[in-house]
Amino acid sequence: MKNWKFSKFCYYSKKGRITNMEQELNEIGDELKCPVAILVKDNKILTGHRHYASDNGEKNSVWTVPGGRSNKGEIMIDALRREVFEEVGITEFKIVDFIGEIAGAKEGDTVKIFFCTTNQDFKLMEPEKFSEWRWVSKSEYIEGGEYLGFNMNARKLIVDYLKKLS
Repeated sequence: MKNWKFSKFCYYSKKGRITNMEQELNEIGDELKCPVAILVKDNKILTGHRHYASDNGEKNSVWTVPGGRSNKGEIMIDALRREVFEEVGITEFKIVDFIGEIAGAKEGDTVKIFFCTTNQDFKLMEPEKFSEWRWVSKSEYIEGGEYLGFNMNARKLIVDYLKKLS
């Protein structure tokens, strides 16, 4: 397997403009912006099995990545670091690239996807939300299988990005 390659600037946002990663990281949150981290360690991607309860009580489980909703007035870099710590206990990671943004699952949400690397291992910090976290190979993630339940637009953006790294 080849090593990961990185670039300083991102690719195109949904608005069709080249976006500087620093601009994205310094954007102010409004409770609708949701930064997430594609965390890589030893050429493997961290994924977690998250469980949601719907309004009618049905449970839905998907494999996802660390991240979540920003607080009002919180800048994206702080929201990303806070969410990664809250979900997996990782405090040291390098934000390498801004992959892009897509619409979130809820009306008005925007998911901002960042490519990150770490040398730390995860901890199960929120067992009430996640049953497990695991490191999966890039090829396993790209092939899908059980990891297909994640937001399909986000997954496509991530997979396209990962394929370019090969």
